[in-house]
Amino acid sequence: MNPSTLFSPWQLDALRLPNRIVVAPMCQYSAVDGTPGDWHLLHLGHLALSGAALLTLEATAVSPEGRISPADLGLYSDANEAGLAHVLAAVRAHAPIAVAIQLAHAGRKGSSRAPWDGGSQIAPDAPGGWHTVAPSALPHAPGEAAPQALDEAGLARVCADFAAGARRAARLGLDGIEIHMAHGYLLHQFLSPLANRRGDAWGGSLAGRMRFPLEVFDAVRGAFPAERPVWVRVSATDWVDGGWDLDSTVVLAQALKARGCAAIHVSSGGVSPAQKIVPAPGYQVPYAQRIKAEVGLPTIAVGLITEPEQAEAIVAGGQADAVALARAMLYDPRWPWHAAARLGGQVPAPRQYWRSQPHEFKHLFSGASFGQR
Repeated sequence: MNPSTLFSPWQLDALRLPNRIVVAPMCQYSAVDGTPGDWHLLHLGHLALSGAALLTLEATAVSPEGRISPADLGLYSDANEAGLAHVLAAVRAHAPIAVAIQLAHAGRKGSSRAPWDGGSQIAPDAPGGWHTVAPSALPHAPGEAAPQALDEAGLARVCADFAAGARRAARLGLDGIEIHMAHGYLLHQFLSPLANRRGDAWGGSLAGRMRFPLEVFDAVRGAFPAERPVWVRVSATDWVDGGWDLDSTVVLAQALKARGCAAIHVSSGGVSPAQKIVPAPGYQVPYAQRIKAEVGLPTIAVGLITEPEQAEAIVAGGQADAVALARAMLYDPRWPWHAAARLGGQVPAPRQYWRSQPHEFKHLFSGASFGQR
């Protein structure tokens, strides 16, 4: 069997990763006032033992109003930071996996119910609700309360919140930061002409719409240790005529590269309920491929990547440098183990699990060596 590219090392700036499998950020809607508890300890501990190279914590709000739901994870208070420190200490005690965090602000998609409660907007004056903010006073969907358009003071506050979140992430010893500019949340709202109708310097032209997201990137990059990578998740297209598109994403990626961005994590959609997505296996991979080819930044592909051979083909063929898995990893938290078995790779595994290694895959776990009575 030829060596697997998926299980070859990958360098993300100064962060050396043993393979090219990333656990994508996945919201859990299970925090209390932004602070993680036992669910996060179990959930993240489980995924930390997966054999993936990098675990990305879910979209983590930089302010209370930046949460998607009242139960979102946050990193805006000392209590949030202490709760996350407790979870991370347990993860690091037993798993060698690198851990990053996705810093986010929901913008006009905030003040929402959890998906299992319907996901609809909570009215600003209802229990658990709040007034959302956005580039323009345009609701995400018909019938929702309009957000408040951010003024200059509001923009400065949001930027400062992202920087403060980055400093907290640094104190927690997190290995990297992914900035959420995708899925219709605040920074994507600034990028998309569907959500940004401003007539000032923060809207209008592509350069104007990119201005605030780029300022946020600069603030995060400046607040996080230079030796640790910062990268961005983007929606490459809105899937709506007249919306944000791949050509614009390439321009954004070029600007981010000039600012020291380590990689681009390429997703799509989320800014409008009018989107017309046609999902298929690996349907977003061509977006990552074009950005990698034209910009020269490392890319992470995501979206209906479910089979080991599919993931191998993506990285071995140069379409992306790594793959991120979300739902597939929830369904099969040992996906990297099974992929390594099928592709001839090796994965790190806790020694307590070494004897689970099937005899036909006796070299599956790196470092595994034991006898059994």
